[in-house]
Amino acid sequence: VQLQASGGGLVQAGGSLRLSCAASGRTFSSYTMGWFRQAPGKEREFVAVITSSGSITYYADSLKGRFTISRDNAKLMVYLQLNSLKPEDTAVYYCAQATIAGYVGPDLRLYDYWGQGTEVTVSS
Repeated sequence: VQLQASGGGLVQAGGSLRLSCAASGRTFSSYTMGWFRQAPGKEREFVAVITSSGSITYYADSLKGRFTISRDNAKLMVYLQLNSLKPEDTAVYYCAQATIAGYVGPDLRLYDYWGQGTEVTVSS
């Protein structure tokens, strides 16, 4: 499995970005996909997750209402829309695929395939 994240960049506070993650390899539509982020000097943290069909999504409590995860199984893509960005959203954002087909959750230890990350910088 290969995951390629893109779409990061420099944006002013209050702005928006749309991150994309292109997948190849293992049957994409069978697995939960997640987005995580890692800010400088901090541990990697959960952002959002979407079930294999795309019917259910979960978000980190602090991000609800600003970020939206979606997927297009026909295109082997997962997206993360970032709105109302804040300087504290500055981080490298990673997409990941769950290890087990049925797992849906925030535990990054249960995601075994990771993209290379795309950097988001929010200026104040």
